[in-house]
Amino acid sequence: MWFQPAVSSMPRWKTLFSQYSRWSNTVTQALALAVITFCVVLPLCCHQLIYSYYFIRFMYLDSMSEEVLQESLDRGQDALHFWQSASTASTVSSRFSDVAQRPELLVTVVTARRNEGRDFHYLLQVMHQLSGVLGGCGERRCAEVLICDVESGSQENQDAKLLEAHFRVIRRSPREQQRNRELINTFEREKRDYVFCLRKGWELLKPKNVVVLEDDALPKQDFFTVVKDLLSRRISLQTLYIKLYHPERLQRYWNPEPYRILEWVGLGVVGATALLLTFPYWNPCSFSFTLSANHLLFFTVYFMAASELLGRHYLLELRRLSPQLYAVSPATECCTPAMLFPGNSSLRAAEYLDGSFCFKGNAKDIVLYQMARTIPGESSHSVEPNLITHIGAYSSVRANPPRPKLL
Repeated sequence: MWFQPAVSSMPRWKTLFSQYSRWSNTVTQALALAVITFCVVLPLCCHQLIYSYYFIRFMYLDSMSEEVLQESLDRGQDALHFWQSASTASTVSSRFSDVAQRPELLVTVVTARRNEGRDFHYLLQVMHQLSGVLGGCGERRCAEVLICDVESGSQENQDAKLLEAHFRVIRRSPREQQRNRELINTFEREKRDYVFCLRKGWELLKPKNVVVLEDDALPKQDFFTVVKDLLSRRISLQTLYIKLYHPERLQRYWNPEPYRILEWVGLGVVGATALLLTFPYWNPCSFSFTLSANHLLFFTVYFMAASELLGRHYLLELRRLSPQLYAVSPATECCTPAMLFPGNSSLRAAEYLDGSFCFKGNAKDIVLYQMARTIPGESSHSVEPNLITHIGAYSSVRANPPRPKLL
């Protein structure tokens, strides 16, 4: 007698579901890990991180913006009281008002009177911070400092006036001020002011290297340590300028800059490889992943997605552990709050700017960027993370909203 084998009555889809729903299956493990990471852990950890994709803007942006504005206002008032009381302290005055010829580094702070946000005293904040950072350099100065007051209106820049007792302040002659009041657009006037400060600093001191700060660029505590390290690198001999600031909101991996894509993929591969090599020795969740091509690909994408959603800005902050960890990469177009001009490149930058007319869409930062890209032998770079905090919620040259926001 012949016996027919028993045929399972379970549908095929149920069989596959049963197979894939077992924890021992790597597809199940990968799906569970992705859901827990991207739908639970990261949203809980990052919903108040302003540069993360998980940031809940409608809940936190207004309150965080007001908090930062209040902190800046308090810092500005503290700086005002500091410099007012320092007028009787000869130590502060004598330390910074006398500038030496041919310094290793010159810091020129470009400033103008602000009609809006004047109670924040941005210039006083920057100079207070700068004096503190310079004070940590010991007996030998990290840099000489000039304030370049480009105010050409009928009213004085009161903050620059207050600092005259403590720092050397340079201005245009009355005739030059009159000529600078010509009916030109804001962007061209801003460029001319920048060129004037670049050239005047060189004419007065003949510095070996120049840093130009705008008056709302608050230096970090390691500012001069990192600048010194940058100048010791070979790249400083081959560049027109090194940007010391790029807006945090523009620092993401998902960006047109090719080097960031390479950095992003490299981070994913390194993270995936390290994790898969760890599993044989430490695997509390009993994952069955191995160092295979499919698993390596999954974890590479996993780490890339996690780092982008978290926010590249926060990963860059880890580089502050040492000046040698700061990354130098090709420069991007935007923004000139803090610029390092190695060697005599400040004169070349002034010449390039002087030969171009600026207008909306072709401001001085874009002109410099295009010159560095198109002129043979020139290049430009950017350092990450930022060496300054941009505190200028109220602009001196552009229209301002009633209450500025962080984003």
